[in-house]
Amino acid sequence: MSSEENQPNSAPSNVASTQVSAEETAERRSFKGLSVRIVSGVVYVGLFIGCILAGTIPTALFIALLSGLCAHEFFQMVRRDGKVPNEVIGDGAAVLFPLAALGDSVLLTVVIFLFMLAIGLWYVYTPRARIADVSATLMGPIYTGFMLSSIVLLRDALPGLAGPILTIGVCASLWVSDSFAYLVGKAFGKHKMAPRISPKKTWEGFAGGIAGSVIVWLILVLTGLFTFDALFAILCGALVAVLGVFGDLIESRIKRGVGVKDSGNLIPGHGGMLDRCDSLIFGCITAQLLLYLGGVL
Repeated sequence: MSSEENQPNSAPSNVASTQVSAEETAERRSFKGLSVRIVSGVVYVGLFIGCILAGTIPTALFIALLSGLCAHEFFQMVRRDGKVPNEVIGDGAAVLFPLAALGDSVLLTVVIFLFMLAIGLWYVYTPRARIADVSATLMGPIYTGFMLSSIVLLRDALPGLAGPILTIGVCASLWVSDSFAYLVGKAFGKHKMAPRISPKKTWEGFAGGIAGSVIVWLILVLTGLFTFDALFAILCGALVAVLGVFGDLIESRIKRGVGVKDSGNLIPGHGGMLDRCDSLIFGCITAQLLLYLGGVL
């Protein structure tokens, strides 16, 4: 048989070989992406927990850094929407809020006063500044630094081992909630929660996230370091998870509004810092308020 007669039979094998090669390449990329995501997540959580264990001041410094990065990413996004915020004032205030949490309420009042005064002076003496620019400048540090300051307040609220364990537990409840929501949603998710804002979120995943958060709060009860009981832990775990999801949806709405997938690319495999902190922003302050109202703090 001539080589010309053999040629047609080789075509299908070449196509099959190309398909297999493409599938192998896709699998390798997926595995590499997952590996990068895991390593980045471990480093982030390790630094977070390490600073909390190191003390209140390291915690405040770390949260101040996170807040500044989150505010910066927020301002970069709103610029895509035509807003022109004053990033110097906004980023500065975002960093100062967690540091002010180290002092008493007077220090926080001073920071808010100076923040508002700086924005007012900038608006008065900058003819091109619009009220929309002022609003964006105001929202940035309040949404990030002020809200995340609750982590510093939690760390400083209780003496001894109770302070760091409670703070880590609150943050862990939100991290575990995110993971449970993803796993349950991927396995059982059928009913979309907010398809226009976050298409992958499902009510099944939402329920799984609440369960994950409650488990962590029940573990806190088992430590014997705190005065609240299992019923209060279930209540806190559920509400913290719900508000964590709300924080996630708010950031998703911002990203959807300006047409970006991630708030940034600072953390490989995760996106920006705001992408990692979105649930903490509302979840941690919810935990702080519940613990205060419950007489724990």
